[in-house]
Amino acid sequence: RIDNLSSVGRDILRNKYFGMIFQFYHLLPEMTTLENVLMPRMIANGYFSWLRNRRRHIERAKELLAAVGLSHRLKHRARELSGGEMQRAAIARALISAPEILLADEPTGNLDKQTGDEILRLLRSLNRERDLTIVMVTHDRELADEADRTIRLVEGIVEEGG
Repeated sequence: RIDNLSSVGRDILRNKYFGMIFQFYHLLPEMTTLENVLMPRMIANGYFSWLRNRRRHIERAKELLAAVGLSHRLKHRARELSGGEMQRAAIARALISAPEILLADEPTGNLDKQTGDEILRLLRSLNRERDLTIVMVTHDRELADEADRTIRLVEGIVEEGG
């Protein structure tokens, strides 16, 4: 049960164990792609810990950005990225803390079909290659049908889908 945790405990849970991908990316527009990806590590560490581990975190962020195809956009501000690039940056940010579970809220909802398919391929490879559990919320029935397991919410009732 997590509802009994203190607010600090919930913050630690969100920052360390859960990676979150949002439909609207939630990148900070004044920061670079690299800085946006590093933000969870900056928050998780105190000032001196951040300074001690900064190089390691930066290398990890660069590796993740390369893995999502954004190594050429490290210094670009979030507002300079396309929708697909912003979502890939958000995925790298969600992975920076090596979470056990990735929560994805309509991760393709603001993307065109081709870019959405690229994001889904990336998420599938994370699931299979890194054995990462992904919990995705979607209204897209076709997308839900591709999942290993689905749970539907129908008129407030939870239904097991398969």
